[in-house]
Amino acid sequence: MAQILAFAGSNSSSSINFKLVQHTISLIDGHTTQSLNLANYPFPMYSIDMEKNKGFSNSLVELKNDIQKADALVLSVNEHNSNPSAFFKNVLDWLSRIDRKFFADTKILLMSTSGGKRGAIGALEVVANMIPRFGGEIVATFSLPDFSNTFETGTGIIDTELKMAHEKALEAFLESI
Repeated sequence: MAQILAFAGSNSSSSINFKLVQHTISLIDGHTTQSLNLANYPFPMYSIDMEKNKGFSNSLVELKNDIQKADALVLSVNEHNSNPSAFFKNVLDWLSRIDRKFFADTKILLMSTSGGKRGAIGALEVVANMIPRFGGEIVATFSLPDFSNTFETGTGIIDTELKMAHEKALEAFLESI
């Protein structure tokens, strides 16, 4: 049985990426799952001066520890102007200052969703290129476009083809752990 940590790279209280994460982990049996809502984590904008003067916040250290205790990670990234949000990039910047390989030996299901037809694929691609630098292994990816028309709360992914693609990505992820 693996320990799976799940979160979205968003600080929005109504994050559609967090909804996708919650749906995804609801489909996992036989493993222990823990979800974190990063909207509840206060992370200041990274600066070397802040790091020197104040060090690392307890919230940041706790997040790093949770990531490193997990065997695997379900992560969904949001997108701002074809890139990951400044919030999530900031989280990665802080984590990499504590431990450059904070994702070491972690299997990752990387997802994204947005209200648009591209499903935040730009942000997914950027983050997919960053994760290996931090020691993580992306074993599957999934992008859900047009969230309001392809997802229903309580039901999940309602588009048949997208639902099958999500199930296939989740299956590949679970087989890897």
